[in-house]
Amino acid sequence: MTPPEHLTVRGPEDILGFIPHSLGYWPANSLVAMTLQGKSLGATLRLDLPERDVLAAPSKYLRAVRGYLEADKEADGTLLAIFTGNGGMAVPSMYDGLLAGLDSMLERAGLPVREAWYIGDDYWRDAWCIDASCCPPPGRPIQQIRDSLLSTEMVYRGSSVGPPPEARPAPGPVPARHVDAVLEAEAVWSAQLDLRRQSRPQFDAVLRQWEAALARRSVDAARHVHDGRAPAHSDAFLRATLLVPAWRDAVLVMAAAGKVAATAGAEAFGIFSSQVDLGPLEPAAEDAGRETVPSGTVVSGPPSFAMPAGETGDHQESLLLSAGRRGTPGYGEVLMGEAPAVPQWRTLDSLDLVLGQLALPGGAPAAAALTGRGWIEWCRGRGSFAAAYLGEALVIEPGYRLAELLLELVRRGTLCGWAARKDAAWQKFGPAAA
Repeated sequence: MTPPEHLTVRGPEDILGFIPHSLGYWPANSLVAMTLQGKSLGATLRLDLPERDVLAAPSKYLRAVRGYLEADKEADGTLLAIFTGNGGMAVPSMYDGLLAGLDSMLERAGLPVREAWYIGDDYWRDAWCIDASCCPPPGRPIQQIRDSLLSTEMVYRGSSVGPPPEARPAPGPVPARHVDAVLEAEAVWSAQLDLRRQSRPQFDAVLRQWEAALARRSVDAARHVHDGRAPAHSDAFLRATLLVPAWRDAVLVMAAAGKVAATAGAEAFGIFSSQVDLGPLEPAAEDAGRETVPSGTVVSGPPSFAMPAGETGDHQESLLLSAGRRGTPGYGEVLMGEAPAVPQWRTLDSLDLVLGQLALPGGAPAAAALTGRGWIEWCRGRGSFAAAYLGEALVIEPGYRLAELLLELVRRGTLCGWAARKDAAWQKFGPAAA
């Protein structure tokens, strides 16, 4: 991967202004830790600030922070920022002991804390400067961070700071006519595709349609509009494929590691059967000017293939954990971010947008789509957004197994392999900061 152009950090205002752009939102009641690799910024970690009982005995919390930061194998230092309300800005602060504990533990771990700050609602200050002659209370205006040169440059490059994950606005309304058309076609596709779950030709057709959808999104996001039958039938087909766990996982793997890895993993696991003699089905090519829906028994609605809590189909669990053939990453390795060395981030970004659209009509396919979006956010290193999407998926389909597995990883603080390595990590803005 070509090294990105660097952005220059001129002072603490730039570092603190970088944090909300990195996270995607302005954190509240949060500890934010950033690793340093020499003079370059590395990974950004956000955790909820501990409650008073944890502050009284913070050893477990301190070890968790150290474990997360040690995932960055190239790091040689740390920056800490405590985002708190104005009440936490007082000198001394209730979090001074926490900072002292982190300073000591990270020093022993070879990740010394270079700088630390408190950020309140209206002011911010150096955490270790208590001399009123050079650091007069209540601190420096918060607007210095919001108006920093680096933050301004981020905005110029297209970055924005949105609401936190729990306060994300609901998607805009989708025309009822489009939703009805999608659900009607989806019910037919689902009934027909369910008969072809073990068909290798059908698997190839599924990946072909997803490749086309991702390519269209990558070229022109505005091209996919809700004003005709073709988009509705295309959405219906893609939503129906997400109801088959092996196909859903193959789409995620293909987006990150390519079609060869997706196909090889499916073959290695043995999901195909020569006993399926039904021909493959897919929407007709767009350049033919129309798309078709297969004939078949019309069912009342799209069936749910989400598994009850505590039950896991052999295919779903094993595909998540499986390793690949020599030279080809397995599904488990890809889904954990262990391979390939660098994923296809542009394709994953396109997949995120496509899944967002497919989730809009709701139902079981929306749970699968939101789970996919949660996985992508986890791969990006944005655990708060990942947890939000996975939580939404479980509201739609309680017991949806892949969402449960991924949410458990997020809650345990497990980092995606790519997010833990700067050379592989997702870059929201293109350039990195130095």
